[in-house]
Amino acid sequence: MINIDWKHYPQTGSYDELVGPDGTPRQTAHALLEYLAGLGGSELLNRRKAAEQAIRAMGITFTVYSDGANIDRLWPFDIIPRIIRATEWQGVAKGLSQRLRALNCFIEDVYNAQHIFRDKIMPAELIFEAGNYRQACAGMHPAHGAWAHICGSDLVRDRDGQFYVLEDNLRVPSGVSYMLENRRITKRVFPELLASYQIAPIGEYPAQLFDTLASLSPRSDEPPEIVVLTPGIYNSAYFEHAFLAQQMGAELVEGGDLVVEDDYVYMRTVKGLVRVDVIYRRIDDQFLDPQRFRADSALGVPGLMRAWRKGNIAIANAPGTGVADDKVVYAFVPAMIRYYLDEEPLLPNLPTYLCHDPVQRQHVLGHLGELVVKPANESGGYGIMIGPAANKATREKFAELITANPRNYVAQPVLSLSTAPTILGRELLPCHVDLRPFTLQGAASYVTAGGLTRVAMRRGSLVVNSSQGGGSKDTWIVAG
Repeated sequence: MINIDWKHYPQTGSYDELVGPDGTPRQTAHALLEYLAGLGGSELLNRRKAAEQAIRAMGITFTVYSDGANIDRLWPFDIIPRIIRATEWQGVAKGLSQRLRALNCFIEDVYNAQHIFRDKIMPAELIFEAGNYRQACAGMHPAHGAWAHICGSDLVRDRDGQFYVLEDNLRVPSGVSYMLENRRITKRVFPELLASYQIAPIGEYPAQLFDTLASLSPRSDEPPEIVVLTPGIYNSAYFEHAFLAQQMGAELVEGGDLVVEDDYVYMRTVKGLVRVDVIYRRIDDQFLDPQRFRADSALGVPGLMRAWRKGNIAIANAPGTGVADDKVVYAFVPAMIRYYLDEEPLLPNLPTYLCHDPVQRQHVLGHLGELVVKPANESGGYGIMIGPAANKATREKFAELITANPRNYVAQPVLSLSTAPTILGRELLPCHVDLRPFTLQGAASYVTAGGLTRVAMRRGSLVVNSSQGGGSKDTWIVAG
């Protein structure tokens, strides 16, 4: 039986999103914590079971790659929401919008004038030696100066309660569908609770995404034809691809459904070919066009890059955007904001050591047991070493990796990630969380009210990725 006694709620030394260090609710969490205590442990478990049944009925799944097999699993969800004050979120949202504007200026600059290198704000070799620079994109100028139209930024809180940007996901950021579905599940499980809070809505995201994509259309004389390009049903985010296509009223297509003729992109339909104006692509650059990138790709569309360079098709996010989706580039974002926008950053970065620099590399090698080491271009929590939790053999292995390829590694201090009350088995425990809000940029800018809260659903774990055993929570941005 779950014991709901907030005065004896375990304290970890981290900032807890709902419970203060003295066991009293935070300002915005009074009604929630009183409500949960009033339900009692037995009823709380019943509500969790109801959530699991809803997830099964709604078919909300994600795919885990394990030992060469694709395993579909039900979405792991904790029913206790996370709460953030609206006044606090307003500042965070401004910081996210500022950050994406600067990143788009950077990508435009990299593929064109390259002022940032000539003015010695960033070493050019860091970009041209990176795996995500695409020569095929040089000289391009996407609509509205936006290359990255959808960005998922990962935010964390340290023990001081301050939000920090952990990384920016610009290539094919995922998770927004789970943010939306989390709210739907919460409405089923706690309908009476939602009525007692002024919670900022999030359901307008598909419409905002559609408007962002529509603003990119090369044709202004008629409604745009928008498609979502998916690798197919075996992709880990296929649920999201299908969900967003359905919510936007767009066609969900695979590479074989599209064809390029006379440098225009068409969709094959039962009524013949239909011209496509905007592709929301959910596949990596290298698989987009076998004529320009990987010749063995069966996921892309032959001739797509030619049509894009001619200005006959818009692609979101634009090819080449990954040049800014790099943990080494991340360290320079505050400088980009000052350089391109002439503004001070509204959201701080984490201190980051760049292993390509000899002095910083020596510091990292001498303090591996105290740092988190990350490869520059991995995602999903793969390839990371958390120093305090790593054994001697693992630390020695990473020392060799860093020495062999220093450009590919960065290191950051181990944060005391914030926590939130989470049901683990039959216990109510503080579990570490992060937050992935989504920012859109096209003709206009938009930031989600909150985002996808990911939670480490293993006792003491810092790993929140669903592929690594994490789950998620509904995120409430509340007034008052």
